[in-house]
Amino acid sequence: MASRPDGAADSPQGAAASAAASGGAGTARRFRPSAAALNWVIAIGLVALGYAMYLRYLVIEQTGVGLACDAGLATWLCLSRTVVSALFENQVFGWVGLGAAVLALIRPSLPLFTIGLAASALGIVLHNAGLSGLAAGLLIMCFARPVIETE
Repeated sequence: MASRPDGAADSPQGAAASAAASGGAGTARRFRPSAAALNWVIAIGLVALGYAMYLRYLVIEQTGVGLACDAGLATWLCLSRTVVSALFENQVFGWVGLGAAVLALIRPSLPLFTIGLAASALGIVLHNAGLSGLAAGLLIMCFARPVIETE
């Protein structure tokens, strides 16, 4: 292994060893949730995805449900259909997912990541695919960001 005139090593292992020897300057802990935390994040993401699929395919797009709700049926199903329709028409799921993903990218945290994941899952299924897809891409990039340690 050759060394440069400034004394640093040319190999990546040598660079990591020299950074660790210099007190860890330049090395930071990456955003890596624990296994238990990831179990909760995955569960919340799957519940959001399942609920979005239920709402879209069994509530919003069903003609019978739409006719009954438009005729004045006052049930929780019709109320949730009305609320979700108003939210996805105004791109709320996409904007919430994008906002949480940008904040999680700037300063990675598990709650912001989870909110962004759930809103992205809802938005992708409920016709907010553009903003929600961008949010999902930013959430993936969160794993490459260092975590700022609070003292």
